[in-house]
Amino acid sequence: MKQSSTSIVLIDDHEMVRRGLRALLHLEPDLTIVGEASTVTNGVAAVERLAPQMVLLDVKLPDASVTEACRRLLTISQKLRILVLTSYAEDSTVMAAVQNGAHGYVLKDVRMDDLIRAIRTVAGGQGYLDPRVTQKALHWIRASSHLGAASHGTSRLSPQERLILPLLAEGKTNKEIAVQLRLSDKTVKNYLANIFDKLQVKRRTEAVAWFMKETHMPGAARNQKL
Repeated sequence: MKQSSTSIVLIDDHEMVRRGLRALLHLEPDLTIVGEASTVTNGVAAVERLAPQMVLLDVKLPDASVTEACRRLLTISQKLRILVLTSYAEDSTVMAAVQNGAHGYVLKDVRMDDLIRAIRTVAGGQGYLDPRVTQKALHWIRASSHLGAASHGTSRLSPQERLILPLLAEGKTNKEIAVQLRLSDKTVKNYLANIFDKLQVKRRTEAVAWFMKETHMPGAARNQKL
C-alpha cells in the first residue's frame, strides 16, 4: 500500500530558505511541498488554491504579523495545521503565534532530524514546541515560583492542575506526567480536560503559552509590536 503524504505550503520571504526546505522535504516520502510564497497574501492565495494539510510559516513577513497570518490562514480551513519555523524566539512572538492558532513553533537552526520530527508531530494532530523555547518557559516558571502565591489567573486551577502545567511546558506526554505525579493516564487526561476548559483553550501549546504569560510576563505580549 502506498504511504499517504502530507501536503505542505511554505510561506517564507527568503528564497534560499524555501529552496533548502524543498530539498530537505523532497527526501521524505510522507511529506510533499505543493506550493510556496514569500508573503502572507500570496500564501493565503496558495492555501486557498491548493488546500494543503499543513503550512510552514515564518513570523517576520513583509505584509502581516504572525497574529494576522495565523488568523487569515485558519479562516480558510480550521483543519489546517500550522508550524511556525523562524529565527525569532522572543517570548511575545512565541505566545502570539500559539495563541492565534499555530500548532507548533520551531527555530530555524534546529537539526534536520528534529525539524522532520516536528513537522510529522504537528501533521499528526499534536502540538510541538522547540525544546529551547520550552526551556525558557521552565526558567520563567521556576523563577516565578519564588515569588510566592499563585497569580489571579492560576488561582482558578486546583493545586494538582497547577502541578501539571509546568510539565506540559517541558513537553511531557500524558504518560510521562502520570508517572511523575503518580497518577493514572486517565486521571491526567481528565485533569487536562479541566485545565483546557478553565483556561478556555483547545490545545496543549495554547495552555503552555497562557501559563508562560500568566507566570512571568503579564504585559510583555501587549507591549511589543508583532
